[in-house]
Amino acid sequence: MLRLRHSVLAQLLSSPSASTISPLHRLFSAAAPAVSPNPSFAVEEYLVATCGLTRPQALKASAKLSHLKSPSKPDAVRAFLAGLGLSGADVAAVVAKDPRLLCAKVEKTLAPIVAGLIGLGLSRSEIARLVSLPTVKFRCRSIVSKIEYYLPLFGSSENLLRALKKNFYLLSADLDDVVKPNTALLRECRLGACDIAKLCISQPWLLTANVKRVQAMVECAENIGVPRASGMFRHALHAVAFISEEKIATKVKYFKNTFRWTDAEVGMAVSKYPTVLNKSKESLQRKFEFLISEVGLESAYIAHRPVMFGLSLEGRLRPRYYAVKFLNENGLLKCSPSYSTVFTETEKAFKEKFICPHKEAAPHLEEDYDAACKGELPANFRFT
Repeated sequence: MLRLRHSVLAQLLSSPSASTISPLHRLFSAAAPAVSPNPSFAVEEYLVATCGLTRPQALKASAKLSHLKSPSKPDAVRAFLAGLGLSGADVAAVVAKDPRLLCAKVEKTLAPIVAGLIGLGLSRSEIARLVSLPTVKFRCRSIVSKIEYYLPLFGSSENLLRALKKNFYLLSADLDDVVKPNTALLRECRLGACDIAKLCISQPWLLTANVKRVQAMVECAENIGVPRASGMFRHALHAVAFISEEKIATKVKYFKNTFRWTDAEVGMAVSKYPTVLNKSKESLQRKFEFLISEVGLESAYIAHRPVMFGLSLEGRLRPRYYAVKFLNENGLLKCSPSYSTVFTETEKAFKEKFICPHKEAAPHLEEDYDAACKGELPANFRFT
């Protein structure tokens, strides 16, 4: 145990944060084995009674731990995990997904991994979240080098943990043969670090997919009319990630037949708002009919401002239209505003421009507008 503490202390002294010494000192102290070898040790019973696994989980896990003859090492690992902040249920889940973790050496394997991750700036709670992620094998030392590569790519440990939750293959994929070539390809598309981070947080599989598949996505994004140099290219990649060329062609035909858009108007809409390809026909139809029938916009006008299809009909489009209509009908606006601006402005900007200046003339306007945004129709909010 003395040698363990000396080893840990040496690691922590080399860490950039001296504040980590006390928590980890307690962590490793808690992991000291306290049970001597027991020739009658029953692994399956230990997993159920001590680790909290269900009987089926224990039966499956015990096959990988048949060589264990004592609870000494598993107890040390459990204490170590508890010291990281994992609850009993968390530890049970971790053991169920990776039973061999109970065989890991705290001093030679787990302690260096934790020290390495702390050295990269992860907090103890973040490390606990990492350990708890599905299929993450925390006993693999390569986890530190991979986290070191991903951290600057994703911009923060929080972003990285969100991505890992969606794609645990990030920690098992080969960095040199898979991840780095995909990253290089995205950079060739003139995506900056911020764009790559945003794209890979929502679609982290892009980094672990076959390079040819990612290349095909890039070509598809270009084929829908979004050049690599465009600020919309990240959105175009996101839009075509799970849609085939056949489905894209079907959606284009839908735009032309239903909205009466020309080829040029379809190209304009898709290039300005690629995500329109992912919207359901029902959602598109409802918003289009509202914008045409109630707001009175032209189809060509909508094609040039397709981002309106990405806004909530009930939570934004209707309430804002009714608020502006109310102001117009009561002579509170000097001129009719552009509805594209009305719909796309931030909530703060919209209220500052259309709600706050009329509090005296229409004292209930803000209250009624807020209620309308929640799907309610106040009796004193006159829509006609």
